[in-house]
Amino acid sequence: MVSVKTEKILGEERRNLLLDILSKADKPITGGELASTTNVSRQVIVQDVSLLKAKNYPIMATSQGYVFLNNQHDQNKLVERIIACKHAPEQTKEELSILVDHGVFVKDVIVEHQVYGELTASIMVGNRNDVNEFIKKINRYNASYLSQLTGGLHLHTLQADSLDKIDLACKALDEEGFLVKE
Repeated sequence: MVSVKTEKILGEERRNLLLDILSKADKPITGGELASTTNVSRQVIVQDVSLLKAKNYPIMATSQGYVFLNNQHDQNKLVERIIACKHAPEQTKEELSILVDHGVFVKDVIVEHQVYGELTASIMVGNRNDVNEFIKKINRYNASYLSQLTGGLHLHTLQADSLDKIDLACKALDEEGFLVKE
């Protein structure tokens, strides 16, 4: 992380600095950290990120912070699969832990809402620490899981460096009764 600035960095210079910081980061960076670095409010960072996203920069807000997508994973080497799961909210930690323990990265959760259509939320968890932080944040904000809108039914986009890892993770989910089969 870049050291905290003592004076406010303005407009385009600040957005260029945000791009530089995010593109070099190897982990998500919170809006609060970016705000401290640039000596502005978190809300200014949210607005800056929105402006950068409108210019098609690949920035994603995750439960752990902002990520510059090109840095997270080498997309050419990963395989991806969307799976369907169903379980109670209190089983979310177990589900995500099974996936990451098999070397699988969970990009998102998707539900089909009867009014809003397809809703997708970034999860971006790849290890037990990420899972624990995600669950802590859900609990801290008393947030609901998207799957609660659909009686527990939801999809996940999974990534791994081999199909075997995804297959083994799906087998483990199936053994726990979480996987929905066609």
